[in-house]
Amino acid sequence: MVLGKSFYTKLMILRYRLLGIEQYVVDPEREYEKLAKNLNGSIIKIGPTSQTYINILDIRKESIEDEKGFLATKISRLIGFFNLIFGELNEEEKALLEEKLIQCYKEKEITFDDNSLYKKEENKVNIKPVFKQSKDMPILEDLYNILGKDKKTKKMQIKLIPFVKGSLNFFNNYTNIEFNNKLIIADVYDLGEENLKYGMYLFTDLFWDKIKKDRSIKKSIYLDEIWRLIGVTSNKDVASFIYKIFKTIRKYGGSAVAITQDISDLFSLDNGVYGRCIINNSSIRNYFSLEEENINILQKYENISDREKIEIKSLKTRRITDVSWC
Repeated sequence: MVLGKSFYTKLMILRYRLLGIEQYVVDPEREYEKLAKNLNGSIIKIGPTSQTYINILDIRKESIEDEKGFLATKISRLIGFFNLIFGELNEEEKALLEEKLIQCYKEKEITFDDNSLYKKEENKVNIKPVFKQSKDMPILEDLYNILGKDKKTKKMQIKLIPFVKGSLNFFNNYTNIEFNNKLIIADVYDLGEENLKYGMYLFTDLFWDKIKKDRSIKKSIYLDEIWRLIGVTSNKDVASFIYKIFKTIRKYGGSAVAITQDISDLFSLDNGVYGRCIINNSSIRNYFSLEEENINILQKYENISDREKIEIKSLKTRRITDVSWC
């Protein structure tokens, strides 16, 4: 039997499903749809023809970090997301963007005071405040309008046009789906090659909050084609967020699986620091057959012995340059 990264990952998903472990899969190549159907998992698609929406500006109850409040945590993640759209922002531009994001949430009565994320339900008295829902949050169009009021952020507004009024306007909606299945596949294939990274980040942000909800529950997240989020087409803010997941997920009762087919792309951002950090925080590493060039790149960033180098080169699979970490 020929073993490649896709087969190996599907086998892991099947085994974890049998063990009752919650699993979240970011699937840019639509490789896990059939498996999900056979295992009665949920497939969530976003794209031009989908009727499911996820609001990137949502603040979720599970999102709070140990040393940050709700809004501060969200802004730090959004800086990375908008870096993907606007291109690499300098420190002045990041400060301007943060100012506009703060204003955007303030118009929805959400501030750095965590209590502002709670409200009393209408027509009810003497009840505990409830956490605000997606409909209480701003959407991209709200930020778009704010950016247009300042000449210094007008260029940012222009770059948001596709996401608000154009072909990617499905990003400009309130979240309308629930996540109750123990196996969820995030299908972003319909976004197209140039836009996959936006969908991948959107779901990674969402899944990370789901993972943090209950530390007593075992769960796992799979990031296929992870180079799109930590490689040269990404940015340091996004890559740092992904690295943080791999560094801290164990304390939430979880595991993370990074999957890639191209070694060079994995180490293409900031001299490979993020790819190297993920490797160093992985307790299990699985390599499939690699060509000499890719083995040399791997050896540069990881301390593999000459014997291991020979063994990797000698592996026989139909798909070369396959590697996965978990």
